[in-house]
Amino acid sequence: METSDILKKVRKIEIKSRGLSQHIFAGQYHSAFKGIGMAFSEVREYQVGDDVRNIDWNVTARYNRPFVKIFEEEREQTVMLLIDVSGSNEFGTKSCLKEDVITEVSAVLAFSAISNNDKVGVIFFSDKVEKFIPPQKGSSHILRIIRELIDFHPTSQKTDVAEALRFLTNSMKKRVTAFLFSDFVTSDFENALKIARYKHDIVAMRIVDQREADFPNVGMIRVYDKESGRTMWMDTSNRSVMKAYSTWWEKHDSELEKLFRKCGTDYVELETGGDYVKSLIRLFKMRENRL
Repeated sequence: METSDILKKVRKIEIKSRGLSQHIFAGQYHSAFKGIGMAFSEVREYQVGDDVRNIDWNVTARYNRPFVKIFEEEREQTVMLLIDVSGSNEFGTKSCLKEDVITEVSAVLAFSAISNNDKVGVIFFSDKVEKFIPPQKGSSHILRIIRELIDFHPTSQKTDVAEALRFLTNSMKKRVTAFLFSDFVTSDFENALKIARYKHDIVAMRIVDQREADFPNVGMIRVYDKESGRTMWMDTSNRSVMKAYSTWWEKHDSELEKLFRKCGTDYVELETGGDYVKSLIRLFKMRENRL
């Protein structure tokens, strides 16, 4: 892509995502994620109405009367975008590709974060960490991130979500909010997710396309797996073949949901050609109601 074309696309995404973050998500982002950056301030005697979960049992035992911990919201939080740049995200059968959805939603979240005075960083990953952009503030930093999202070229087409989660756990010493973008074609990252979730607040953003779950009956088609480089023929008119595929897809879908629920990870589906604004609003409201 030519430099001028990249800049035009950056500008287009900036206008759209900045507008969404200011006019639709104003306040909702802060409400949904304000509870993650809490720092211990002091202890004081228990008062009627205090949350018993905040009782400091060591101080309570020492003075023989209840004391509670007081926390203050940390003004500065850090948001990390974990971006799957493997070959499967170059797929899409509607108005856009999976990678286009990732770019737009990442930009919206990034602008929402900086309007909340948060830092934003990025981890691009395939089956390895392709690039790490350390967290910073400011619009110019976000525009750099958007440009990278548009024109990043990975060295590998494969996927290893666990590798990205391990890198996050090892590289970020303080607690962060991490948005994990992927189509999650594999689910062999449970242990890495459990470890990362213990330290950080993880939100799984799964990118899907309708045709992945529902192939049309168009006879014999050639299917190319960009991650493995393999090509195969599929008879979409064969009921047994399509039934087997549908069963596999439903099982994979169910296993992913169970995995995220088991690990205590928020989970959102974003469909190519769908309305991601509604999905983000549901995410924000769900978290706000839980806090």
